[in-house]
Amino acid sequence: MAERARPVTSAARYGFTDRAARETLDAVGWWTRHGPEPEALELLSALARTPDPDLALLTLDRIRNADEVAWPEIDRRLRSDRRLRGRLLSVLGCSTVLGDLLVSEPERWRRLAGASLTPVRDYDAQLLDAVSDGESLLTGPAAVQALRSAYRGLLLEIAAADLACVVEPDLERARLDDITRALTALAEAALRAGLAVAEHEVGHAADGTLAVIAMGKCGARELNYVSDVDVVFVGAGDIPVATRLAASLMRIVGQACFEVDAGLRPEGKSGALVRSLDSHETYYKRWARTWEFQALLKARPVAGDVELGVDYAELVAPMVWAAAEREDFVADVRRMRRRVERHVPAELVERELKLGRGGLRDVEFAVQLLQLVHGRADTTLRSPSTVDALEALGAGGYVGRADAAELRESYEFLRTVEHRLQLRGLRRTHLFPKLDDAEELRWLARASGVRPSRGRPEIEVLTAEFRRHARRVRRLHEKLFYRPLLEAVSKVPTAALRLTTQQAASRLAALGYLAPDGALRHIDALTSGVSRRAAIQETLLPVLLDLLADTPDPDGGLLSYRRVSEALADTPWYLRVLRDEAAVVERLAFLLGTSKLVPDLLVRAPEVLQRLGDADALTGRAPEEVARSLRAAAGRQPGMDATVVAARSLRRHELLRVACADLLGLLDVSTVCVALSSVWTAVLQAALVAAVRKRAEETGGERARIVVIGMGRLGGEELGYGSDADVLFVCEPVDGVEDSEAVRFATAVAESVRSALGAPSQDPALSVDADLRPEGRNGPLVRTLESYRAYYTRWGEVWERQALLRARVVAGDAELGERFIEMVNPLRYPDGGLDSAKVREIRRIKARVEKERIPRGADPTTHTKLGRGGLADVEWTAQLMQLRYASELPGLRTTSTPAALRTLVDAGLAERDDVDALIRSWELATRARNVTMLVKGKPSDQLPASGRELAAVARVFGHAADDDPGEFLDTYRRVTRRAHAVVQRLFYES
Repeated sequence: MAERARPVTSAARYGFTDRAARETLDAVGWWTRHGPEPEALELLSALARTPDPDLALLTLDRIRNADEVAWPEIDRRLRSDRRLRGRLLSVLGCSTVLGDLLVSEPERWRRLAGASLTPVRDYDAQLLDAVSDGESLLTGPAAVQALRSAYRGLLLEIAAADLACVVEPDLERARLDDITRALTALAEAALRAGLAVAEHEVGHAADGTLAVIAMGKCGARELNYVSDVDVVFVGAGDIPVATRLAASLMRIVGQACFEVDAGLRPEGKSGALVRSLDSHETYYKRWARTWEFQALLKARPVAGDVELGVDYAELVAPMVWAAAEREDFVADVRRMRRRVERHVPAELVERELKLGRGGLRDVEFAVQLLQLVHGRADTTLRSPSTVDALEALGAGGYVGRADAAELRESYEFLRTVEHRLQLRGLRRTHLFPKLDDAEELRWLARASGVRPSRGRPEIEVLTAEFRRHARRVRRLHEKLFYRPLLEAVSKVPTAALRLTTQQAASRLAALGYLAPDGALRHIDALTSGVSRRAAIQETLLPVLLDLLADTPDPDGGLLSYRRVSEALADTPWYLRVLRDEAAVVERLAFLLGTSKLVPDLLVRAPEVLQRLGDADALTGRAPEEVARSLRAAAGRQPGMDATVVAARSLRRHELLRVACADLLGLLDVSTVCVALSSVWTAVLQAALVAAVRKRAEETGGERARIVVIGMGRLGGEELGYGSDADVLFVCEPVDGVEDSEAVRFATAVAESVRSALGAPSQDPALSVDADLRPEGRNGPLVRTLESYRAYYTRWGEVWERQALLRARVVAGDAELGERFIEMVNPLRYPDGGLDSAKVREIRRIKARVEKERIPRGADPTTHTKLGRGGLADVEWTAQLMQLRYASELPGLRTTSTPAALRTLVDAGLAERDDVDALIRSWELATRARNVTMLVKGKPSDQLPASGRELAAVARVFGHAADDDPGEFLDTYRRVTRRAHAVVQRLFYES
């Protein structure tokens, strides 16, 4: 037994597991009792590379036994012809059916020898010759048998060309699309040969009577080895005769080659097998469903009457490319895909190569949906081939290049695995082997060209690759197939996708563009040329034009879109985001057609655009986090100028983020004010630190501690987009430094901060306003803490105490700031409140401010700051109550206007309805002022009186596009009028 074990072990080294392998090798002459026959080593190595060496060897031995006379020539040719060796052995080790074919007809091995196999163009001639006896066509079983034999012979050649590189890796690898096209050409030739036999049996020619239209994978020229061939029959003249021809064709080819499936015809299997051209037209126009037009995407005449087939193709093509305009078209296609997926048994869904999640249908449905939506205007997308269409979608910018390449790679991997599974038994299957079927997985891995990698066995590599490709396909399917932009594009009329100059101008005018000629120039600038960028713009613009038409200023929005697109032309992700994220497109269109400030900021902070599709990304950042990031980033800069540049950049980003969320209604007014105040504060903090560092380097060290006190809206955390930063600068000398020297040091720092931040910029101004300091503009910019104390004690006016109500530490030395706040608290919250004289003084000052500062010609009913019931009315009322009662009511000791007002209710100083009216008016005026700034692109306290600016403000406040924007003004006046009446009672006690 030991002597017999050695050769078996040696044979096992070549991948043989059958204990009879050594004897078989001995029989074919490739093994001796001493081991491998030296001249057969290459053959043994080739056998070892086959998917199933035992099967290949056994079938080879069966061929030898079937034709012992020819065996020496086969053996000799296998030893000398590497191409034959690769073709024959790979087929024998992969397919039991094709191996049986070679055993039953051994001479067929000669088909695999030689430099080239049968050219595709000769398939028709070979099959027609097979069903002919030289004088006439065969009929009945003889024709079926002859057609089957010829068909199998050509199929053998295709499989050999496909598999040869598995055994001989140096041979050129066959491309998947070459294989599928050859399989399709063979199927077409079979249909034509079958039809020829049917004509002979029926006694009537197909010309003028019947056309055969290929559908599905045959129509797309991407057939599998084993696949039904979907067809539709079109008849002319005598329909009963055409029906007999069609039925005979289906029987003959079905028995000989493959099932011919006419289930895609009108009304399916319950419908007439053959219909006239007019009958098809009537059905498709009146009753066809969405999926039927999707199927017609691949319709192609392949046999029978050529002219009739062409007429059918020309009839259905316009219907196919108009299908996307059907109501709920995109939703229908998506429902169909989900329905197909639900029919896959749960236990098979992860193994189903064709219909399961991440399977071939995921790729095909996504590609077809994109074709049908975008192919209306772009004829380059009208290919029935999935691979060709995917390539065109990538080239045209409808799909990202990387996505298209990945999807194609995964599609070809899955198709290759499907082909190998079908070749083994020439049966229709799409199931990946069970994970515990090691033998089947090993065979499939080797047949698919998968080899061990990095210590992992081939089974593990194959399984991992299958899972990776399935996950990738599913991810890309969901990204492309459920892309919301598809629905938006499908709703644009086809005519609008092909914009000739005159038609485009008329359409733009109808959409509401006031200057259609100018809009056309923008469109031409964006889409001119043959670049990928221009192609993507051509896809986006019809949707954008419709979206912009629904905004208050379509012309301005299109101009802004052009500016943004040109500014971001070299930003690689810009157009990709617009193409792939419909929410981004919709929101961007609204923003550009509403605001003049947003596009100005967007060209310099484009990264915010990526957040538009995600509400959480736009609103989720806490002000403290933003401020911390800004200070950290600015603090890493090497000097004052670099610090300010970084701070400005980050402020711009945050300003744009908040503005977008505000305009889209994602943030309430208090959150907007806090966010803007927080970022302004962080900018001040960063600038102050840099200025102190710079001055200390110049003077040999810090001479003073400095704190910045926020006043006005900054102190109250109620800043708007165009607000200045009202501040006080306070200093204190460090140990051993005189007050005068400390003040000089701090003044230089303050001047540096103000000049650096106030330098001209394209962004909203960063004005640091210190006019609320003692003695106003005439007083020193910086004082020591004791100087402030002395001033307020001896000369402080009641209005200065009122201004201190909003004093809050915003930057600098926190301990010094705390002492400043402790020092001013008794001044702003005086014991016993205010006497009647001071109350009268405050009322007098307010009346004078309203009279002198409101601009000439301003409408007092719509002036957000100084108008009736506006910001000043509400804030002065709250501040008077604070001055009078804060010493007794701690709740009034706040810098927040709404918080102070709410305390009045609990204290019994005002009715809840009155306070609610004041807060509502204050919030309305604050937001109206902010929105007006965003709409106009510059600060303004006066609401627009009419026109597109008023319409834009009204839209932001939720009024519909077709509402009268004057209704917003009516609402504003009504709310502020009510608040003004409350102010008269509470402030003036009238």
